[in-house]
Amino acid sequence: MLASLVGFLGDFDKAEDAAQEAFAIAAKRWPESGVPDKPGAWLVTTARNRAIDRIRRERTLAAKISLLPAPEAVRDLMDEFDDTVIKDERLELVFTCCHPALPLEGQVALTLRALGGLETAEIARAFLVSEETMKRRLSRAKAKIKATGIPFAVPGAQLLPDRLDAVLAVIYLIYNEGYRGRVDLGAEAIRLGDLLAGLMPDEPEAHGLLALMMIHHARRRARFSGEDLVLLDDQDRSLWDLRQIAAGRAVLDRALALGGRGAYVVQAMIASMQTRERIDWPRVAELYRRLVRLTGSPVVALNHAVAVAQAGDPAAALQAVDRLDLGGYLYFHSTRGELLRRLDRAAEARAAYTRALELASSTPERRFLARRIDSL
Repeated sequence: MLASLVGFLGDFDKAEDAAQEAFAIAAKRWPESGVPDKPGAWLVTTARNRAIDRIRRERTLAAKISLLPAPEAVRDLMDEFDDTVIKDERLELVFTCCHPALPLEGQVALTLRALGGLETAEIARAFLVSEETMKRRLSRAKAKIKATGIPFAVPGAQLLPDRLDAVLAVIYLIYNEGYRGRVDLGAEAIRLGDLLAGLMPDEPEAHGLLALMMIHHARRRARFSGEDLVLLDDQDRSLWDLRQIAAGRAVLDRALALGGRGAYVVQAMIASMQTRERIDWPRVAELYRRLVRLTGSPVVALNHAVAVAQAGDPAAALQAVDRLDLGGYLYFHSTRGELLRRLDRAAEARAAYTRALELASSTPERRFLARRIDSL
């Protein structure tokens, strides 16, 4: 719905206001009159009509009125409104926000806000920055789109590669929020990844990301037991979706056949190995080492240290972790806690887990960390 309104109005703020107004009207009317046959069409039509009315009331925007369809034309258009249109418009919105005229971080943050529906605080957490810093980035990105008149459309095929890195990052971060427990976002990211792979069938990284998400998503039912987080070693494998794992591996094979050696392909290889009956942790650690070289990311370096510990060397893993500058990152402290616990340094482990608990935002994470602290 928001994607449709942004494309129609060319303005993020007006689109968000119109969407909120339409939902407020629906919340009041539908309990009395019943849900319409096409609720999506009703909401978009109402939002567009409200936006038109508002623009007409704003005298400074009077010159724009002639550019907008009349409400009757909108109603005619919405007779053809269906879910297929929404899917296409969502992908258009991703590519719009990922316009190369915007800085990469602004592209990703704006799309997460507009398409993923993530709150500013959630986006800030994904980028490891303060909420205030992220607010400024979002404001600058919106202002630049408005000032430069960036078109709301999927660019020509020859321009798609210029935006691919940002689009992949957006979909990956939306999936990460789903992996933390918001399953709806995980499924939406996979749907977008599938659309992207279809749009760019010869791009190995698009297939690599899709494979990565599919394989991880196949384990979603085993990752939580009620409100408790369950680690990989303790998961009930009978709850894994083996068919989806096989489908994800087939997508990974396609990425490798295309010569894929990029970051998402490597991550998909790691995810695939972690679903084997016996996990080859030294090989996983080697793949993470390759991923560190590709990305230079301290978070990837943290994951490499975890793999080194799983391969049997928690002391070396702790040394590697202590060299990282990730003091505000939840999983930095929880990983330190686990390594210290394995090395029988209980007091230090309690301190690390306690700091992680202070940073945790989801109930499963908080319950898991509290149990770890109690066990010490």
